[in-house]
Amino acid sequence: MTESRTHTLFSFGTLRDERVQTALFGRAVPTSPASLAGYTTRPLKITDPTVIAASGLDVHLILERRLGASVEGAVLHLTDEELAAADSYEVDDYTRRRVVLSSGASTWAYLDAKPLRPAERIVVVGDSIAYGRCDPRGGWAGHLAAAHIAPNEAERRLFNLAVPGSTLADVAEQTPALLAARRPDTLLVAAGVNDSAVPAAGARADGTADLARLADSLDALAATALGRGARLVVAGPSWLDESRTRDYEGLCFTRARALALRTFVRAWCEAHHIDFLDLWEPLRERTELLVDGLHPTAEGHRALYEHLDALAR
Repeated sequence: MTESRTHTLFSFGTLRDERVQTALFGRAVPTSPASLAGYTTRPLKITDPTVIAASGLDVHLILERRLGASVEGAVLHLTDEELAAADSYEVDDYTRRRVVLSSGASTWAYLDAKPLRPAERIVVVGDSIAYGRCDPRGGWAGHLAAAHIAPNEAERRLFNLAVPGSTLADVAEQTPALLAARRPDTLLVAAGVNDSAVPAAGARADGTADLARLADSLDALAATALGRGARLVVAGPSWLDESRTRDYEGLCFTRARALALRTFVRAWCEAHHIDFLDLWEPLRERTELLVDGLHPTAEGHRALYEHLDALAR
């Protein structure tokens, strides 16, 4: 019989209530005071009758990012079964992610399920598509920057630090040095297709990339983000027109390899409780939105932004 593990969970709301704990876990669980820096809270209307019955409230709190602020709460010590019960209790507006407390300890917390909605300072890293190649307005990241900054120019920032030609290994190596000056609360990694490319001369028609090595890069990016108190968000590759990319500047890009990358990154994110944003669908079979079969046109970037915005905000 497998022994249940103990998990720590930062609570800033109703899960601190002993009545709620007893209803969910059958007991009042061990707790200790804690605070979470870089966040504030806002009210969230609850409509789930089961949650309202357990808490006695139809308005709960949800976290937002705020540089210089902090939220007081408590750390709950939960078994596997109790953590699962807490997951079931939280409505779809919340999702469980890792955070670092003011004490420096890493723990679980329930954050906004839309990862860019609570953000204040966003850093974008990735390749030429994230950089905005072929779009003088800065691509999908440029649209995101304009929409993000517009409501509060004094406090909101978006830094697009993508570098054309980058792989995930490049991004993982370069990113740590870029974050200190920007103080991001959100790190948006665009996992483009460069990791799936192989030399055109040696490409197999049905070949797929060796993707296992990418886990090390993603693990490193997750550690970098968490160490900076930032939320990691990973955007998967966008659709490509294989008929125009089989010999692209000496590289071969195929849909099979790009889809393998998409599947791998999505699975890694699910396993590690990291936000995954799928950018494949908005350009699917819309070859007119690609300049060269790989890079979106200005209209293609707009389509990617609108899709990402709906997923993440």
